[in-house]
Amino acid sequence: MNANRILNHAEIEHKIKRIAYQIYETFVEEESIVIAGITTNGFIFAEKIATVLQSISPLEVVLCEVTMNKQNLNSDITTSIAKEIYQNKGIVLVDDVLNSGSTLMYGVKHFLEVPLKKFKTAVLVDRNHKKYPIKVDFKGISLSTTSLEHVTVVFEENNSYAVLD
Repeated sequence: MNANRILNHAEIEHKIKRIAYQIYETFVEEESIVIAGITTNGFIFAEKIATVLQSISPLEVVLCEVTMNKQNLNSDITTSIAKEIYQNKGIVLVDDVLNSGSTLMYGVKHFLEVPLKKFKTAVLVDRNHKKYPIKVDFKGISLSTTSLEHVTVVFEENNSYAVLD
């Protein structure tokens, strides 16, 4: 199967900016929020959102990296910041692609171990065939795909893109 480019660099940059504005609108009454990105691409996407958010809003943005073993989601999940920092705060959990929903579901479960003010999720690509009842609050694009298709997001300086193969 040939890879089809579904998002180019300019489109990804536009979606990052739109998602940042949506997050700001949702958290406009807060002084600070936590943008928590799931390791590797989710964290890169979170960094990009946080950068735009800091440029368009007065919010204090705390960036957090969420580390998990995607092949064994029952293993320990860790964050780059202590629980006390995100306790009673608004959080946005970020990943690049929503496949089955399991990664986001386990990520949400981890953060619910402490009281939170507000919790939202963001992805660049929502594949629309989830195994778990997870809702994405902010998404760049929705795609109806088969379970045999795969979405890959590549973040490169001035040449980010997403492909479906």
